[in-house]
Amino acid sequence: MMRRLLARCVVSAQVVCLAAALSACRSDAPAASSRGESRTPAPAATTVSPRQRIVVLGDSLTAGLGLDPAEAYPAQLQKKIDAEKLPYEISSAGVSGDTSAGGVSRLEWALGDNPRILIVALGGNDALRGLPIAELKRNLSTIVERAQARQISVILTGMEAPPNFGRDYISAFHQVYPDLARQYHVPLVPFLLQNVAGIEALNQRDGIHPTAEGARIVADNVWTVLRPMLTPS
Repeated sequence: MMRRLLARCVVSAQVVCLAAALSACRSDAPAASSRGESRTPAPAATTVSPRQRIVVLGDSLTAGLGLDPAEAYPAQLQKKIDAEKLPYEISSAGVSGDTSAGGVSRLEWALGDNPRILIVALGGNDALRGLPIAELKRNLSTIVERAQARQISVILTGMEAPPNFGRDYISAFHQVYPDLARQYHVPLVPFLLQNVAGIEALNQRDGIHPTAEGARIVADNVWTVLRPMLTPS
């Protein structure tokens, strides 16, 4: 019983930290940080690449706010791909402050040139703002369905709601991700910030955004699910 209570305290601390992180990523944030990303995605590359594209659709956690672009977790995923000489190229579509609705609005741009895999890392800002669970589920469903209609494989990455909206909201929010993963038969990363949120040494001085080392752990979380989907050719 004591172990169970201790575990719940740890998870609660992680979620509180996540809430703080997302509060720094609201849509009314400045358009760009000194080392961060612009709210407007860069134009899609026109150069033809022999590698298959993997798009990561997310918010500032995906964009790597406060990090050099080469340190963000999508770039860390690319390093893992290159180390194994796999024919894939990661494209980061992370925008600060984005909600699941923002992801839907950017989806056509993100799916340009029909990538092979879409990693969906959205929902944290929905939780921060206490947006309706049904809205989150509808938006994520739209993203998955549109990607699958183009024969694009999808990975969902789970997020958690902060504790201030109550136990019912937290539980319902958490359940959206495994429910959708089962419904659409897609793989799930249970919690994007697992083993990073709430750990001081793995977060920047503000205590809310992962350091480069933290981003490497986030990449490890995603890689566990992504790697089995990649083939040599």
